[in-house]
Amino acid sequence: MKLLTKQEELFLLAVFDIGQDAYLVNIREHLKKHSGKDWGFGSIYITLEKLRKRGLIKTHVGKPSARQGGKAIKYYELSKEGIQALRDNKRLHDKMWKEFIKHA
Repeated sequence: MKLLTKQEELFLLAVFDIGQDAYLVNIREHLKKHSGKDWGFGSIYITLEKLRKRGLIKTHVGKPSARQGGKAIKYYELSKEGIQALRDNKRLHDKMWKEFIKHA
């Protein structure tokens, strides 16, 4: 099991929360709303690409629209491996926090 960074975990959770309409702009808005941090598009895109290369998310390109100036939007969704990675991270965090609380 390869652990997720906190940033990777947040991005995967954002993609999951948004669902089938997850794309760069609304992922950024979701992250800002929930973390309070104003994430740059570049850092989001780079992290999403790393997650895609690891097989944790999948992408598909929508149809070009006039609203986007004729450009197509790239959509993101979690793969089965991405869901499992989040579950593994959650399980580990819960175990570690339980031990911390027990001894703190």
